[in-house]
Parts: sequence; C-alpha cells; structure tokens
Amino acid sequence: MPFIKYRNACVQYVNDVYEPGDDSFLLADAALDYVNNGMNILEIGTGTGFVSAVIKANFEVNLLATDINPHAVKCAYENGVPTIQADMFSAFKPLNNFDMIIFNPPYLPTTEDDKIPGWLNYAFDGGIDGTDSIRLFLQNVRSHLCYMGTLLLIISSLNDIKIINWLMRDSGLETEIVAKKKCFFEELLVLRGILKN
Repeated sequence: MPFIKYRNACVQYVNDVYEPGDDSFLLADAALDYVNNGMNILEIGTGTGFVSAVIKANFEVNLLATDINPHAVKCAYENGVPTIQADMFSAFKPLNNFDMIIFNPPYLPTTEDDKIPGWLNYAFDGGIDGTDSIRLFLQNVRSHLCYMGTLLLIISSLNDIKIINWLMRDSGLETEIVAKKKCFFEELLVLRGILKN
C-alpha cells in the first residue's frame, strides 16, 4: 500500500480514496499555523485522513473527521484518525462545540460529462461552478463552530472567490486568505474564517 510521510505523519492511501495532493499539503500547512493543543477539531471530507493525521502528529487535540465515502472512512481510521461516515454535518447536532473546522471540498467545476463513476466522484465534483458543496457547507458551519472558532477552507482560482467570500461573511465569518500556491492550471487558496457573531 503506498504511503506519504509529511510533517511527522505517515499516511497510507488506497484506490477509491482521494490521494493527497497539492491542496492537501497546503491545507495541512495552514492548519498547523492555527492549531493549539486542547482544541476540539472537526475535519469534513477527510479522505485518507492526511490533514488530520498531520495535526495529530504535531498537537494534542480532540479531533474527529467525517467522509461520505466508506472507503475513505476505513482508510482514515487505519491512518489513526477517528472518522465516521457522514454527509458533511449530518451526524452532528448544532451544538457550536468545535474550535476549528477544516474542509477540503470538491471544488472543481464539473459538468455531467466530467463526472467519474464510483465514490471518488465525491472528492472532485463541485457542480457547474465548483461551489455546490461549499455553499451547503457554509449554510451549516456556524451551527457547529464555537464563538471565535476558526474555519479553514481550501478553494481554487477556478471558483468565484468573491461569491465564496460573500457566502462566508453571510455565515458570520470574518475572512482572509492565509495561504496560496500556484499549480499547473489553477491557484490554490486557503481561506480562514473566524466566527465573530
């Protein structure tokens, strides 16, 4: 089984689960800048558990992850990340109890012809403008993030960044770009949101 070593973590990955890429590394690095020991952290759409595994390898935190893909749930669990199968927040009551919520959404603009068969489509398919999952996530995030809690969201220059910023502000989040990386056909950005109202 192939594996990746990064920032004190060792993560294996399997078929039918999104292999950690540039977006995963950028998000993990950004998370390390904002995590503190003792935090309650939720990662939505964890995939292999890469980002959560990096956090756990460097901090003492209470961490839980979710993924809709059962293969990802098993893979992340085997990588030492407590993971449950859920569609975003579907397994949680709105208790505002997480200090940080992390999400690497399916952000690629996707037509019907772009879809791929099987569970892996959930990792890529962002809908026509790439924001379907981001919109749904931002509609629900404030019910699970504590006051002054931090959201870390990775997006692409293929998305409409102005719309995503507006959606974050509409969810009560003050936003800023905290990391960027140019890739072959896009620029990746990590947005940080802080819940202040």
